[in-house]
Amino acid sequence: MTIQVTGIGRLNSEQVNSVLRSAMLAPSTHNTQPWLFRCTGTGIELHADPRRILPVTDPDGRELVLSCGAALFTLRTAIRASGFHPATTLVPSRTDPDLLAVVRPLAERTPDPKISRLARAIPHRRTNRRPFLSRVVPDATLAVLRHATELEHSWMSRLDAEQCRRLQDLTERARRAQFTDPAFLAELGRWTGLGANTRDGVPSYATEGAPADESWLLDEFRGPHSNTGPTPLVVMIGSLTDDRIDRLQAGQALQRVLLTATGAGLDASFISPPIMVREARAELRRLLGCGVWPQVLLRLGYGAPLPWTPRRSLEDVLLDTLITA
Repeated sequence: MTIQVTGIGRLNSEQVNSVLRSAMLAPSTHNTQPWLFRCTGTGIELHADPRRILPVTDPDGRELVLSCGAALFTLRTAIRASGFHPATTLVPSRTDPDLLAVVRPLAERTPDPKISRLARAIPHRRTNRRPFLSRVVPDATLAVLRHATELEHSWMSRLDAEQCRRLQDLTERARRAQFTDPAFLAELGRWTGLGANTRDGVPSYATEGAPADESWLLDEFRGPHSNTGPTPLVVMIGSLTDDRIDRLQAGQALQRVLLTATGAGLDASFISPPIMVREARAELRRLLGCGVWPQVLLRLGYGAPLPWTPRRSLEDVLLDTLITA
């Protein structure tokens, strides 16, 4: 069955379908896709899907909100690339904590070429967990990525050689804490290493050839050429505070960075353990020494093409929406 939602504001039904399917391509922890959408006569609501929270890995829902933020930026970008202004209200309801944003497509406008480039990158973005090539990311590209972060009211810092060395030790300790927890292993097993026909979670082919212990962090570091910085690039996206809106904005910054990187020919993957383990995250904040709350750690570099990771159907992520078959 082909799902066709009704038009919204100035968007016709075909355009609504298109922007929603684009939003669904955002990254999420273990590919849980923890978002839901409700289409009203004037806008598109973005809701967190509480059924898809990871109670062991993400007990306070921080990763869930980041993932929804990434979907929100993708939705906004797709609407702008369609020639409309996405007027966006964050966390609009005090009584409904799962309602994270409302996006209202307003007046037509000529698409910004920069936004069009980001939109073209949406279907090509991948999380690349495999080793990267020994090729330095230019400083000019880093500056563009940092600017992309700031446009979404977040901050990016680059880890230097000593911070990367300390990060490897922190990552190993955080990962050890995770992998000695039977509940974590059970939750990880439910969402990763799945068959090729799954619509969510991480299929086994997506992690084939990927290092299991983040050992790449030093293996890919150019020790004899430390003046060029780490290869691949390791960066942190952070926020001044750690409340729900800051996390939602950091998720939008994350996706703008990922799409910008994709357009520049870069691949990215997440360094998750030191962010997900609470004690490790506090230590990471001290290690970075910049006063912001770390929300995302990324490694960026040049890698080989990867297959597409599947997504749920549009019907599965729609709330109380009028649809036509």
